[in-house]
Amino acid sequence: MLNPFVLTLALLSLSIPLNHCEAQSAQPIHHSFIVFGNRTAIISETGQIEWEYTGGSRDGFVLPNGNILIAWSDRVQEVTRDKQVVFEWTLRPENKEIGTAQRLYNGNTLVTELGPKPRLLEITPQGTMASELTLQPETENAHMQTRMARQLRNGNFLVPHLLAFSVKEYAADGSVVSRFRTDFEELGGRPAENWPFTAIRLDNGNTVVSLTHGNKVIELNPAGEIVWKVTNDDVGGLFKDPCGAQRLANGNTVVGSHAASTGVSMVEVNRDRKIIWTSDHPAAASVHHFQILTTNGTPEAGMPLK
Repeated sequence: MLNPFVLTLALLSLSIPLNHCEAQSAQPIHHSFIVFGNRTAIISETGQIEWEYTGGSRDGFVLPNGNILIAWSDRVQEVTRDKQVVFEWTLRPENKEIGTAQRLYNGNTLVTELGPKPRLLEITPQGTMASELTLQPETENAHMQTRMARQLRNGNFLVPHLLAFSVKEYAADGSVVSRFRTDFEELGGRPAENWPFTAIRLDNGNTVVSLTHGNKVIELNPAGEIVWKVTNDDVGGLFKDPCGAQRLANGNTVVGSHAASTGVSMVEVNRDRKIIWTSDHPAAASVHHFQILTTNGTPEAGMPLK
């Protein structure tokens, strides 16, 4: 990956090219990425839409086989590049909406259902339920129960619970083995609405968490203490309800703003909280989740959220 560059303040006041960042270097940074939100699309490093599917999506990934896993509020599908559906799970009638889709290490698919029976479901490639885990969101508000749940390499599940101001790690038996709070007084407490949305467990054991209405991203150590953060004060107010987030292999953090219906909707910062790259591509407006695929022609290593 390239070393980070500092985006000039003057650039932020200009109309910048789509999916492009002019930096203080001879070579700008270009990413290709897939977005899930009002539009579901793969955008090339030159800003071209390479593939697009039904919008209104919430979560998903480009899979190793090149297919796309997508979650909407009422279903999860795996679709090929020629838009053939090869896997599907529909919301069960006892619940109200779906929030998560992740392809698991064993080939099954993780699905989160929200509502009267908030739960994680593991679905086989044949579309049958392999396991069910009851969640503890601490609210009956289905839409606010949870978002980007992810399985960890140890088999546990990392689940952000918005109105509980907590990221909980669940064992396979449904027990909560750890809990990270996000209502820190130093960040404004609960009035700041630091609702956890995306949680990323890093290889060093730390956890990166995006805080939606709080317009922040924090990194917590295994004791739940803040060891790094980036706020709107650092990025000139560009965070607007950050939902999706991704820690890149080079240590930079990319943040997507769901409430950015126009203008800059994706921001990349380095460890010094300096802006490295931005995107104002119209297909990324109101981005809910995303996955950075390449940087200057080099594939981004590893799973973006693990």
